[in-house]
This record gives sequence, structure tokens and C-alpha cells, in this order.
Amino acid sequence: MAMQYVSTRGEAKSLEFADVLLEGLASDGGLYVPASWPQFTAEQVASWRDADYATVAKHVMRPFIEGSIDLDDFNQIVDEVYAKPRSGGAPTPFMHQGIAPLKQLDEKVWFLELFHGPTLAFKDYALQLVGRMFDYVLNKRGKRLTIVGATSGDTGSAAIAAVAGLPAVDIFILHPKGRVSPIQQRQMTSVMDSNVFNIAMTGTFDDCQDRVKDMFNDAEFRHEVSLGAVNSINWCRVMAQIAYYAYAAAKLSAPGRPVDFAVPTGNYGNVLAAYAAKRMGLPIGKLGVGSNRNDILTRFLEDGDMSIQGVEPSLAPSMDIQVSSNFERYLFEVMDRDGKALAGVMKDFRASGTMTLGQGVLAACQNDFFGYRLDDAGILAETKRLLDETGGLIDPHSVVAVSQAQKDQRFENPVVAVGTAHPAKFPAAVEQATGVYPALPAFLSDLMDRDERLVDMPNDLAALQDYVRQHRSQ
Repeated sequence: MAMQYVSTRGEAKSLEFADVLLEGLASDGGLYVPASWPQFTAEQVASWRDADYATVAKHVMRPFIEGSIDLDDFNQIVDEVYAKPRSGGAPTPFMHQGIAPLKQLDEKVWFLELFHGPTLAFKDYALQLVGRMFDYVLNKRGKRLTIVGATSGDTGSAAIAAVAGLPAVDIFILHPKGRVSPIQQRQMTSVMDSNVFNIAMTGTFDDCQDRVKDMFNDAEFRHEVSLGAVNSINWCRVMAQIAYYAYAAAKLSAPGRPVDFAVPTGNYGNVLAAYAAKRMGLPIGKLGVGSNRNDILTRFLEDGDMSIQGVEPSLAPSMDIQVSSNFERYLFEVMDRDGKALAGVMKDFRASGTMTLGQGVLAACQNDFFGYRLDDAGILAETKRLLDETGGLIDPHSVVAVSQAQKDQRFENPVVAVGTAHPAKFPAAVEQATGVYPALPAFLSDLMDRDERLVDMPNDLAALQDYVRQHRSQ
């Protein structure tokens, strides 16, 4: 029987994987999660120690798609997406033999390099798979999809790279005007495929994300344009991210010794995937949540203060977020999967800007995660320190994770700091910290000279919907 998925708000009907893939946001405004978590034994995990990335990914993701997607077809897609590059062979999405290599920084800390994909960011590891899954399911069903997504920088370029040129998909990406790095912007806006549309919207990432959710919550519009999602509201994104936590844990854990993770966090999808892997029996211990100056998650984990205070631009713009969508998936678990109660909490949060949770729920959150923050001055100082100590340049988001992994005494096991982007995606911040300007890889060396195509738009739902209607393929 196919795995079933339920909404965090308890009202939408349950669906199987292929439907969840295309649906994105649930019809009741909630997010889809598995009806139950698959479980892996210590013996199964131990057998993955010497396996390559694609093999681990297939084992981890198979229970989520089984009964909905043909297993042979799925295995082939995974093998192609995570194929090792070969000299003289056909181009592959990932450009490192290890796909997601682990680099040891000191006797306790490892660095998981998730920036060897086409857009140099961790989002590639999920979205390259999501794009192929969209193509597969849509072709099987003879349907088209209009994807609308919001990005604080990395999701947009990774999503565009995953679906550009696909005949059954149009993609519209909203980014906050002037609030992504120039490299991030050009990675999105220099893609000239006719199915790609970039919108620079007035406001913050949270504003962009809100407008996307508004479109999904407009049932008539959603049906009219066959709306789909690539943000981490789409379960397939989280599912694919679980794979790299499983891969790292299998490589580094030992009997009786789990692995801790330090994760730079904006929309909570990345660290949620780590939590999901732990729920599935992977040997994962403590989970650190890294924040920049927009530290709502760290404030919450320290003293229960989940209150929106406005977004301030920072040197780590992909974490310039106050409303983390995937935190809802986590709350669903710690509130005993009470969708009705969670719906009330989320409604009040959106209305008041403050989330009120019982002490039991807060205690559960503090047991599962602990927070860490670096403001801009801290990011600059730590970037310089790490260059001096390791000889390597690290992007301003990954720096938060490495700093926590090395300095936070609450970790009890070997710690993996999750590297979420190549330093060349944020060259101004890296140069400000170190005096060294990180070069783009050769295949992107002319990026800033490429033509751009984008449209400026106000924070206006009706105008955005009209633009999507007029420009999608019929």
C-alpha cells in the first residue's frame, strides 16, 4: 500500500506521494507530512557506511514513494541525478566525486559540503530530484504545472536550474528586490528559457512567501493555473534533504556514538530534514539551529519568544527570515499531530505576530534543538578566523554552522557543520571579512556578464496573479 500523507492542519484529505508532489500546499493551508515515519535499524544504517550517495538516497527515500512511483523508474532517476562525474562523460548535476563530501576541520568537527551542484547551494541536492520527479509524473499524467515560488536567494536559482526547459512546467520565482546577492540574482535572471519568469518584488522574503501562500490558498486561482510548489512547503524537497543527513550519519557514526549536526537555518526545512532523519532511526544526536541577526528561532529556543520583529538585511541574506514555514511541520509532531490545535496556533501567530505555546511544547522544542546566533560582526570575525585556521573560504551562512560546531559546548558527539553555499555566491561578504575575493567556478565565470530578464512588481497579490495568468503557457 502506498505511503499516505496528511495535512498538519487536519482538514485536507490524505494523499499519496505523486499527488503530494504536484499539490504542494494542502487545501486547508497546512503542509503535508507522512502519516507515519519509516524506520531503519542500526544494522541497515551500518550497511550504508561504504555506500555511495545515490545508494543511500534510494534506501532513505524509497518508503516515501513506494506504491505511488514505479521503483525501477525512481531508482533510475536517483542514479542519474546523483551520478558521479566522469572525465569525458556526459555532464552530471553534481561536480564532485563524493557528491556531498565530508571534510574534517578538527578532531571533533566535519564540514558537509553541499555546494557542488549547478547553482552552488544545498538546494540543488533536493531540487535536481524534484525537477525530474515533476517531469516524470506530469508526463505520465499528460498534465501541465505552473510553479510559483519565493526565494531568499538560493531556492530560486536551484529551482530554475531544475526545471528550465521542461515542456510541461512554467516557473515563476519571486525574490525580494535588492535583498539577494548579485550572484544569486544573476543565477536566476540570466536563464533565458521561455518557461522561466523572475519577479523582483517590493518587500522582504517573508512578503514574497506570504504572496505565494496567498496564491495557494485562493482555490479558484490554484485550480485555474494548476499551481505547484518548489519551496520547502513541497514534501519532496524535505524528503530529498533527509538523504544527506543519512549519508553523513552513516559515514561518521559508530556503535553507541551518534553524530550531531549544526545547521544554518532560515525556513527550517533543512534542519527539519535532520530531525526527520533522527525520527527514522538514523544515529543523530543534538541538532543546532544557527541564526543571523534575524534570530527569531534562536530567541524562541532560548526563552520561548516567537515574536516577529521585522527583517533586517544581513551578510547572510538566505537567513533573513522571520516566518519559517517548515516549523509548522515540526510543531505538528510535538503537538501530538493535533491538526486542529495547530491550525489555531498558526492563525493566531499570523494575526498577532506572536506564537504562544504551552510549556510542555516549548520544553520538547528545547530538547530537540538549541539555537546559536552570529550578527554581521560575528560573521565577519568568524570568516576571518576560519580562513586563518583552515586556509579555506566559507560562505557567511555556513560560517554560522561551523562557528556553532566548534564553539557550542552543548554538542556531545562528533559534529557535522552543514555547508550550504559556495563562498563565491557571497563574494562581497567574504572579501569584506578576509580581503580575498572568491572566484566562481569556471562554468560560471562569465555569470555577471550574461544578459538578465526579470520584471519589477509591487507587493500586490492581484497584480502577481494577473502576471502569472498572462504569461503561463496555456
